[in-house]
Amino acid sequence: MKVVFLKDVKGSGKKGEIKEVADGYANNFLIKMGYAKKADNSSLNEQKGKSQANDFHKEQERLKALKIKENLDNKSIKLGIKCGENGKAFGSITAKEIADELSKIGIILDKKKIDLAEPIKAIGSYKVQAKIYPNISSIFEVVIFEL
Repeated sequence: MKVVFLKDVKGSGKKGEIKEVADGYANNFLIKMGYAKKADNSSLNEQKGKSQANDFHKEQERLKALKIKENLDNKSIKLGIKCGENGKAFGSITAKEIADELSKIGIILDKKKIDLAEPIKAIGSYKVQAKIYPNISSIFEVVIFEL
C-alpha cells in the first residue's frame, strides 16, 4: 500500500515522503497512529502542493540571504570599548553587539549567524565571518576603537 508520511518514522520514512509499505503495517500502525495516510489522488496532490510551497519559501530565503550578503560584503563597522590607562580593554565585544551595530545601518542579522570564535577583547581591526544561509557567508571588517 502506498502511504504519505505525516511524521518522521525511524526506519520507514520521513515527513512528506510517499512510500510503498506492507498493508498490515500501514493499516495497523502508520495510519492508526497518525504517522501516515493512504496515498490517494487527493493526498498526492496535496503533498505536491506542499512541496512546491516549501521549495518556493526556501528559494525566497536564499534570495534574501544573497541580498544580505551583497550588502554586508566588504562593509566596515566601528565599535568603541572603554580602556584603562595601560590600553587594556574593560569587557569585550560580542556577536550581539556586532549584530546590534549592523541593525543600525540597516542590515538585520541574527547574532547566532555571526561567527566569532571568542569575544573581541582588544583594540584593532578584525575580519568577521557571518554565516547567513547554508553555503552563503560574508566577511566584513569590525574596527574596535577606544572610547
